[in-house]
Amino acid sequence: MKVEVKNWENEVVGELELPDQVFAREANRHLVWEVVRAHLASRRRGTHKVKGRGEVSGSGIKPWKQKHTGRARAGSRRSPLWRSGGTVHGPRPRSYAVKVNQKARRAALAGVLSQRVAEGRLLVLGSMDLEGPKTKDFMKRLGALGLAEEKVLLVDGLENLNLHLASRNRPRVKMLDATSLNAYEVLCHRWIVASEPALKTLAEVLS
Repeated sequence: MKVEVKNWENEVVGELELPDQVFAREANRHLVWEVVRAHLASRRRGTHKVKGRGEVSGSGIKPWKQKHTGRARAGSRRSPLWRSGGTVHGPRPRSYAVKVNQKARRAALAGVLSQRVAEGRLLVLGSMDLEGPKTKDFMKRLGALGLAEEKVLLVDGLENLNLHLASRNRPRVKMLDATSLNAYEVLCHRWIVASEPALKTLAEVLS
């Protein structure tokens, strides 16, 4: 498969050969669902916690004697039945991580990338370097590509600091390294704009 390589002025400057086993494969919907579910689950911190009857403040002494008071039996002021008592079966700190094999993650990513290629929403730039970290200049470049109002995922190396600084305060734009790309982020953005070196790296990882 061949795709056009453009520059920031939306001019074609070359051509890039992409492997069909990565960018021309059918997406497995269930596999993509599993990978996205695992990704979202791993983002949960799992630090929620309530106090049980052994952790709330209060005396451990029996409030009153067992019989002949006319009141219900009670053995502790920290009982869950009482106000300010412990909570029964409340949330505890835990990990929500779901195990998904690396092979499955790569297959899901290749599937959603192939979908973007089939839709014509993958744009390859020869270089994504900017002269400075100015958001205004970056948005002009994005406007020249016709993507100023679109949700765009930028894929380039982390050494491109100017691009990172210029795009980080735009809510509809996100930048990722080729090795950090995942199926969830691809699905969240309508357009993928990748540099030629980053796309070559991605093809090597997914092949």
